[in-house]
Amino acid sequence: MTTTRTYHGRCHCGDVRFTITCDEITTGCRCNCSICRRKSTIMSSRYFLPEELVLERRESLTRYQFGDHLVNHYFCGRCGISTFHDATEKPGHYRVNLGCVDEVEPLELELTMIDGRSW
Repeated sequence: MTTTRTYHGRCHCGDVRFTITCDEITTGCRCNCSICRRKSTIMSSRYFLPEELVLERRESLTRYQFGDHLVNHYFCGRCGISTFHDATEKPGHYRVNLGCVDEVEPLELELTMIDGRSW
């Protein structure tokens, strides 16, 4: 049985903060595309719907795009931490950097690999 709960996320300095209300987070994913490989983040296994993720503070939120510009990579312009990203075809549906979520230990999750390099 899954349990719905609220998670709290933030960048390192706290200028970007968000909450996620969802089923318990038990898995994560890694991607081998050029940016994800360099960031070495563990991301949420799924994209969160706009009603599940609430941006509480976005003071230094900055966006980066590269290549085909199909993904918006968001990070804190002050401390540089990558917080989440969305695909331009579904704005507001976010995949979250689980290292930013206070109640999750990303290295203890079951991880799946995504072959982003082949897209």
